[in-house]
Amino acid sequence: MLKILIAEDDRELCQLFSHVLLKNGYTVQGVSNGREALDAIQNNYYDLIISDIMMPVMDGYEFVRSLRDSGYTTPVLMITAKDAFDDMRLGFLSGSDDYMVKPVNVNEMVLRVGALLRRAQMINERRQVIGNTFLECDSLSVHTGNESVILPQKEFMLLYKMVSYPGRIFTRQQLMDEIWGYDSNSDPHTVDVHIGRLRERFRDNPDFKIVTMRGVGYKVVKL
Repeated sequence: MLKILIAEDDRELCQLFSHVLLKNGYTVQGVSNGREALDAIQNNYYDLIISDIMMPVMDGYEFVRSLRDSGYTTPVLMITAKDAFDDMRLGFLSGSDDYMVKPVNVNEMVLRVGALLRRAQMINERRQVIGNTFLECDSLSVHTGNESVILPQKEFMLLYKMVSYPGRIFTRQQLMDEIWGYDSNSDPHTVDVHIGRLRERFRDNPDFKIVTMRGVGYKVVKL
């Protein structure tokens, strides 16, 4: 079961987040500041961290910077009352992966948590195989037989995501949210452009093909 650490000094809010996440199948632990969060991380493994910014002892910015400086790559979702662009910018510069402003829609929070965990899984696995074709995250490369091609990052992540679940249909919006992020201003039809490029690159691939599900989205089919 995936384990989430919540660093939030508002006890009622921490309890609300914990309740919602528990209902969605996660294991949860709560702490009240960044220092307690760092101590918890040294003693336990967490799949994801939700952190407030304004906390006593150690705030969220310092906590996430310390986390990244120590080599931890655990995804972090910052949730805060600070809604100015500069605050958001500092959040991302400190090393957070996503950012939500209070009051929080807890259903949206669950969606963002799921997306961050899926991205982390893609990164952690680092390699995917379909037939005799394999994809390597470290080099953004696709290898088939004696042929190799290095893809632009977004193209690689799109292909990697679909190859990870052959036969599963992904909507444009699902792919946009997971690859470009929930806060992206890009048009969802950007996905169509990238899919078109992938289809052209791998039209002769003997192991898979990209299928358009008209009006729905895309899937990779194993040949």
